[in-house]
Amino acid sequence: MSDVTTSADEQDQFLFDVFAQRCPSRSTLEHLTGKWGTLAMVALHEGTFRFNQLRRRVDGVSEKMLAQTLQALERDGFVHREAQATIPPKVEYSLTDRGRHTAELLIGLIQDVEAQMPEVMAARERYDATR
Repeated sequence: MSDVTTSADEQDQFLFDVFAQRCPSRSTLEHLTGKWGTLAMVALHEGTFRFNQLRRRVDGVSEKMLAQTLQALERDGFVHREAQATIPPKVEYSLTDRGRHTAELLIGLIQDVEAQMPEVMAARERYDATR
């Protein structure tokens, strides 16, 4: 893919391939499947959050990392940022329709990982015992 900006019609005809180094789907996948992106998406599936509420929900994320994550997800069209002109300013984050759909897929992945944790922990013990 070239660095030239393409029109929406041209993009619709482009075959996206996450395995291709320069494909834009790769960065979107990274935004969604990085630790903070996944956790932010799944938390927002629970409802609308203000920034600090979301930061508390996503335990361990720094303010800077959460801000960068939300900005990337907003740019990709998964998160909606609503800034209200109040004093102090009130900013709320929620999922778009695309974001809700994707968050549901991520929830399935998380549930599968959590369900497999006893086997994962046993596999780790076996692996560590041989090292």
